[in-house]
Amino acid sequence: MQDFNWDEFENGTVANVSREELDKAYDETLNKVADHQVVEGKVVSVDKKEVIVNIGYKSDGIIPATEFRYNPDLKSGDVVEVYVESVEDKSGKLILSHKKARLSQAWDRVNQALDEQQIIQGFIKCRTKGGMIVDVFGIEAFLPGSQIDVHPIRDYDQFVGKTMEFKVVKINQEFRNVVVSHKALIEQELEAQKQEIISRLEKGQILEGTVKNITSYGVFVDLGGVDGLIHITDLSWGRVDDPKKVVELDQKINVVILDFDEEKKRIALGLKQLTPHPWDALDANLKVGDHIKGKVVVIADYGAFVEVQPGVEGLIHVSEMSWSQHLRSAQEFLKVGDEVEAVILTLDREERKMSLGIKQLKEDPWEAIEVKYPVGSKHSAKVRNFTNFGVFVELEEGVDGLIHISDLSWTKKVKHPSEFTKVGEPIDVVVLDIDKENRRLSLGHKQLEDNPWDVFEGKYTVGSVHTGKITEMLEKGAVVALEENVEGFATPKHLQKEDGTQAQLGEELDFKVIEFNKDSKRIILSHSRTFEDAQRDEKRAARKAAAPRQKKEEAPKIENVAASTTLGDLDVLANLKAQMEKGE
Repeated sequence: MQDFNWDEFENGTVANVSREELDKAYDETLNKVADHQVVEGKVVSVDKKEVIVNIGYKSDGIIPATEFRYNPDLKSGDVVEVYVESVEDKSGKLILSHKKARLSQAWDRVNQALDEQQIIQGFIKCRTKGGMIVDVFGIEAFLPGSQIDVHPIRDYDQFVGKTMEFKVVKINQEFRNVVVSHKALIEQELEAQKQEIISRLEKGQILEGTVKNITSYGVFVDLGGVDGLIHITDLSWGRVDDPKKVVELDQKINVVILDFDEEKKRIALGLKQLTPHPWDALDANLKVGDHIKGKVVVIADYGAFVEVQPGVEGLIHVSEMSWSQHLRSAQEFLKVGDEVEAVILTLDREERKMSLGIKQLKEDPWEAIEVKYPVGSKHSAKVRNFTNFGVFVELEEGVDGLIHISDLSWTKKVKHPSEFTKVGEPIDVVVLDIDKENRRLSLGHKQLEDNPWDVFEGKYTVGSVHTGKITEMLEKGAVVALEENVEGFATPKHLQKEDGTQAQLGEELDFKVIEFNKDSKRIILSHSRTFEDAQRDEKRAARKAAAPRQKKEEAPKIENVAASTTLGDLDVLANLKAQMEKGE
């Protein structure tokens, strides 16, 4: 150093070399760096706020530490890509950006990762609807919630701020959307484990597992790298409406393998099979006819299933709920949750079936039907339905009867029962006959009153005249309403009036009875006979009045004949007279 000429150095010359030449020589030793260029640099230092990077230039660049959040393991000596924003700003500083360097090459690297199925690193920035946002090479990629792990995730926030490995599973080139998956990496590792586990499975094998997921149709159990399903029907011998009432998430349980499919990697598990069947524990003394209590667990139109103990059910058919023979729905009698007492009707332990009845708890009304409803007794019934030939009524639950259409009224001709009464209305009846075997009663309504035809027989005699009103016109004649609600019938020729016109609907006229039949309850009427008979009587009277005058005029001749008549002729005339008198 003693030989060094400081004056020459300060003057810009050293050993006849100018300062400009020295600067030029120094610059040539540095990297050729230009603005807006991506280069590699070496990390000089890292702290919480900034990262200093040396790119071989005359000064180091400073980059905010936030640009390296995706790589928390960054340390001095690591090589990173940086984007040269400015070689020298106004302050003479080198301005670098790691984020822009990543973005400039990110799209190519993402596509390459998809094509080559590469494993890449990403930084989970935040939550979003349906998943997470992940920083991958500076690009915001979407991580669906279902692709975070093979197990369902209940707390997404635990992953925010973490750096994890991912696989690119989908890219939308048009909208530049990237979808990544962490689950795909786990599945690759588990696939080999699953294959090995399934290859060692056997039906009937009992394994320990962890409840992984609970659905409405069953429970998924992790068997140590492979999942199996316990269907809801295999959780308990009793009926299960909600699997959550039987098991809990993350609960460790023993299960038995019921079946498995190596190709589809499906494993059917059972939980109830680890306990004895409840039918085997059913009281051995139970028999047909015994009373038993239970709870309605399922109900349908045709009946109700009653659980008498967990896993043991009996069916109460709707026909065994009431003595009534009317078709009804089981919902009219019972509902789910009802506590009931029933009688055992059938019991098959081998088939594990039981039928029950509740109507048997009440007395069968037909057992003493003759006592409660003897022939001739009068009762009030409810109209159930109609047929063309009569009315079906119910006297009480389980006791039905039929009123034949001919037994509805003594006088009114009923064409259809709906003209006489309505469904649901009460009607008074009298018991006519009992058919115990077929559980039917023959009933009458008109029999509640005396037969008015006994009275009509003396009133509507043949030849008697009554006032009637035409209430219905038919092809073969007219229906005529008389007193006492009795009806008669007149044919068209008997509807002709005296002026030659025909009687019309609604007219009130005099009618003569020309036929009365008590047995068939028939009265035949005629209006025309009321004036025709009178005219005929007048003619007959006129003829009788004219007959004496004719005899007076012919008297001399008769006397002359008589004068010449022999005694034998007189005897013949006497016999003829006697025969005529007898005929009259």
